[in-house]
Amino acid sequence: MSLRMVRRAVTLAFVLATSIVHFWLMRLHGPRTLERRARWVQYTCKRVLRSMDIRCETEGPIPTHGLVVANHLSYLDIVILSAAMPCFFVAKRELKSWPFFGKAAREGGTVFIDRSSLASAEAVAGVMSQRLKLSMPVLLFPEGTSTDGKMRRFHGRLFEPAIAAGAPVTAASIRYVTNDGTPERELCWFGDAAFGPHLLKTLNSRGFRAVLRFGWPRVYPDRKIAATETSAEIAGMRASAHEEPAMLEPA
Repeated sequence: MSLRMVRRAVTLAFVLATSIVHFWLMRLHGPRTLERRARWVQYTCKRVLRSMDIRCETEGPIPTHGLVVANHLSYLDIVILSAAMPCFFVAKRELKSWPFFGKAAREGGTVFIDRSSLASAEAVAGVMSQRLKLSMPVLLFPEGTSTDGKMRRFHGRLFEPAIAAGAPVTAASIRYVTNDGTPERELCWFGDAAFGPHLLKTLNSRGFRAVLRFGWPRVYPDRKIAATETSAEIAGMRASAHEEPAMLEPA
C-alpha cells in the first residue's frame, strides 16, 4: 500500500464524514428541498474529486435543465457529472445498497430503476416527468451499464418522458485522460470487477483528468431517434478527441 493511496483514502474518508454532518446541518437553514439536496451532492462530489486528485474539465455549455444522456465508464462518472452540475440521476437499483454512496444517492434525489422490470421503468418514467419540470437536469446512462470505453447500444425507453414533455435532450461524452499515458480502459469499472479493489487501484493511480464534453440541447420527435442520434453524437465526440476509435458493440 503506497503513501499516495493512504493519503487519498484518509482524505476521502474525511470528506465523506464531513459531508454527512453538512447534510444534517442543512435543516437549520430551511427545508431540504430536492434542489438543495442536489446542490449538496454537487458540493460533496467536488470535494471527493479533489481528495482523489481527479481533475475535471468541461467543454461546451453545461446543461441547466432537460435530459442529459452520457456514455458510462465507471461509478466515478456519477461523481464527475454531479460535480459539474446539480442534477438528478436515474441509476440502477443495485446502487441503492452501496455503503455511503447508496445513502447519499437517495438523499440527493437519485431515482432507482430495476432494468429487468417493466413496472419499475414505468414508475421511474413518471418520476422523471415531474423532475423534468424543475430547473435542474435529469441524467441517465442509456447503455444501462458501465463499459470499457467501447460504447453499447442506447436503450430508448427512458427517453420517453423528455419526448412527451418536449424537453431538450443533451448528449454528454465522458473520457478519462491519465497523467502517465495509461490506457483509459484501465480506469474503467466494468464486467464483474469488484468495487473495493477498483477503488483502491484508482486511489493508487498517478492521477487523471476527466473530460466532459456537452453537445447542444435538442428536442427529438421520438425516443428511437433520440437514442440513435445521441449515441452517435457521443461516439463522435469521443473519436474527435483522438481517443480510441468510436465503436459500438451489440447489446
